Amino acid sequence: MSIWSRISQVISAIGDSVSTFLAKITQPRSNPEMSITFTIGVIALGAKMAKADGIVTGDEITAFKQVFRVPDRELGGVARVFNLAKQDVAGYDAYARQLARLFADQPQVLEDVIDSLFHIAKADGAVHERELVYLESVAEIFGFTARDFARIKARHLVPAKDDPYIILGIEDFASDDEVRKHYRKLVRDHHPDKHIAAGMPPEMIEVATERLARINAAYEQIARERNL
Repeated sequence: MSIWSRISQVISAIGDSVSTFLAKITQPRSNPEMSITFTIGVIALGAKMAKADGIVTGDEITAFKQVFRVPDRELGGVARVFNLAKQDVAGYDAYARQLARLFADQPQVLEDVIDSLFHIAKADGAVHERELVYLESVAEIFGFTARDFARIKARHLVPAKDDPYIILGIEDFASDDEVRKHYRKLVRDHHPDKHIAAGMPPEMIEVATERLARINAAYEQIARERNL
């Protein structure tokens, strides 16, 4: 059963408030539970981001569907969660704090959330300034530093000179050995297989795969420049 089918099944448990539903979860106890909690959180934060640029159109669900390949038959459940989140009186910070609490010991999951939100923001071809402010605020609530956010953003928006050091999150004066060790750690932490094992929905592993490709490309650029 796909994650989208499971979301349709728990619609009644969500009720009229996504924030209340997330608040009731103490800690995901299994991969399927973690998977659906993660996905509902991304949908909810994506819905709030849809308002971040001050323009709400009928294309948001379509954009989410394009990014995460939601089957047409399951679109109704996703749309229900999306619309509930948009109408919820709770602000986006409530969703962000709840996810930060649930995945406090798994920062890679929270980074997956930020990456997923960037993918949604880019679905219309551009990340608007208010969306960027929103994303930075969510990252801060998750406990990421400004440098962490710059590293994440660099994977999605081309930084000045497409700086590979920003993408890897390491100083350009780091030694060759430090660069190698840092790169190997990033590969271990962000390999798609690790995220599947942690319970992330298989439908969303494409996000992790693209992230690893950006990390590999940045390291290859540095390796060429340094003759590593």
